[in-house]
Amino acid sequence: MPFRGPEVYRTRSACNWETLFGVYEPVRVFFGLLLKGESPMSDSDATLNVSAPASQTVCSNCNSAMPSELRFCRNCGFRLTSLAGAFTGTNYSDVMPTGTGTGSAPLRKKRRMSGMSWLFLGLLVFFVCAAAFTALVAPVHKSTNIGFAVPVVKSYIGVDGFNKTDQGVIFEAVTAPGGPADKAGLVGGDVILSFDGQKIDDEDQIEELMGKTPVGKTVDVEYSRDGAKKTTRLTTISRDEFNRLTREFDRRPEGRAQFGYEDGDAERVQVPGTDIYGVKLGTILRSRPADIAGIKEDDIVTEFDGVPIRTSQEFMMRLRRSLPYSTVKLVVMRKGDGEKFEKLEIPVKMGKQ
Repeated sequence: MPFRGPEVYRTRSACNWETLFGVYEPVRVFFGLLLKGESPMSDSDATLNVSAPASQTVCSNCNSAMPSELRFCRNCGFRLTSLAGAFTGTNYSDVMPTGTGTGSAPLRKKRRMSGMSWLFLGLLVFFVCAAAFTALVAPVHKSTNIGFAVPVVKSYIGVDGFNKTDQGVIFEAVTAPGGPADKAGLVGGDVILSFDGQKIDDEDQIEELMGKTPVGKTVDVEYSRDGAKKTTRLTTISRDEFNRLTREFDRRPEGRAQFGYEDGDAERVQVPGTDIYGVKLGTILRSRPADIAGIKEDDIVTEFDGVPIRTSQEFMMRLRRSLPYSTVKLVVMRKGDGEKFEKLEIPVKMGKQ
């Protein structure tokens, strides 16, 4: 390249510096601040006399002029703001408070609770309050019931329950040996007509009377047997006493006696031509005490060792009371020639189970 002289280079050099510092005024200011010892990132940046066309904006970080539609500086990546301080590119008037922007992240709107959220919150509060109220009231209610509860002590007479009849209530057997009914001479099949002076109509009534009658009270009992009315007296016992008598009977050391018949085949029948009821026997087991003594099928037992027999349950209980190898006397009605029944007394020596 030919030498053109110092003037040309001085001119070209001057033009280059002028163009550089004329167009990039922020760069000149930046270096000027450095020469003065001031920080280019201090608060004095806001006072720089930097101008830009209306279609451009100046980066607050590097002071570069950028088109106003940009959101971030192309040189440093900093978020751009307009001269008024608002962010460029997007309208943030809904999320930013009024005033001068500082370049920080935009504030978000607070989300409002929806209607369903308020509903669930209300239900939660309701259930919590209901649980607290229940926890406070339930113990008080329970303690009140306990404080005023009156225990019901029921009296017992030692029978297996009652069933309604046309005249009163009937029971099937005396269950507790040595109990009130046993001592009073009652047997299964007796119909109780009145109890402690009150006429009995059904089983609910007599059960209610048992609950009202004090334990140990002696009462009058009117009953019917074979169509005849009779009266007896008995003294009621407690449930504990009733259970004790039953337990002692079941655990007696002598054991149980054996008779030798199918108890499921026995049934309560009326002796033809009389008002007397008895127990008609079914199958008699061979070579057992009943068979050896001469008891036959279809015999009607009316008496067992002096006790009237009117139900199959009562007959079974009397057999259980018998001691092994003891001798008992049975009164039976046996059908003879024609339609007549003859009365027989048959002693039976019991076996042992």
